[in-house]
Amino acid sequence: MKKRNDVLRFILKCIFIPAAAILIILCLNRPYSKIHEQQYSDLLKFGMLGTWYGEIHIANLGSSHGAYDFLYNEETVHGYVGFNFANTSQSYDYDYAILKTYSQYMEPDSVLFIPVSYFSYNNEVINETEAEALKVRYYQFLPPENIPDYDPYVDLVTHKLSILSAGEDILKLFPKLHTALTAQAAGDGVDEAVFAEWASARYSRHFDNKEEYFLPERTQELYDIIAYCQAHEITPVLITTPFSKPYLDLVSPEFLEEFRAATEKIASDTGVSYYDYSHDERFYANLEYFSDADHLNEEGALFFMSIIWEEVAELGRYH
Repeated sequence: MKKRNDVLRFILKCIFIPAAAILIILCLNRPYSKIHEQQYSDLLKFGMLGTWYGEIHIANLGSSHGAYDFLYNEETVHGYVGFNFANTSQSYDYDYAILKTYSQYMEPDSVLFIPVSYFSYNNEVINETEAEALKVRYYQFLPPENIPDYDPYVDLVTHKLSILSAGEDILKLFPKLHTALTAQAAGDGVDEAVFAEWASARYSRHFDNKEEYFLPERTQELYDIIAYCQAHEITPVLITTPFSKPYLDLVSPEFLEEFRAATEKIASDTGVSYYDYSHDERFYANLEYFSDADHLNEEGALFFMSIIWEEVAELGRYH
């Protein structure tokens, strides 16, 4: 009899201890998921597709150069609907994944800007750890079939049960134990010496420790994006956004020659237009238009949008 009771107690422990653990995880996951979602607040725009944005006329893909340099409002697109599909450090494989997922919201004959930056044929991320951290965000808004190298485990621990990947962030559930850090924004009137420091840091990120600047897979992904657009009545436009003089002074003429040749070949092969504003004199030395060495601030983005509205022939259909 005692042996039977011991077996029964063991079975109950095997049932109730895991059940209790699962219950605790589920209870913690609910409040933590709200904290987790705040990390991806800039991705909420994708949830608006199909509701607020259902008939997009002008849009862009891209990394941070697309995210910050394209600004859509009544002033910049004159009543038409624009949408920014870009995210920081986003490479062409994820541009393509986003396009396949959300192209249904693009109007026939709409215009899609595809930024071509100096790191676009490679990767902006500097190591595998950063790449994996950035990859997680796509599990928040892309379906599994469109996520490059989809991993069900990553989906589980970062999306469905985000508490499992909380690590030290779990302390955020306990306000008294969490110390908030406040980032200091740069003020107005930044001088050229500061811009030079920023330029050096950005150049190092984009060029250092890379054996090959032009990866064949990135070139092929760009061809694939263009082909997809052309097959779905979307007009692709290649564009290089403005850079500041301190940044451009660090880029070698040899690289620029190879970059331009590669981009112009793709444009020629596919029959799409390419607009290069990287050395545009209206931006080049006017640091007041930049938030750092290679990103426009709001004033600069508004000015840039006014320029492309007038100069990009593909937008003429909306005039």
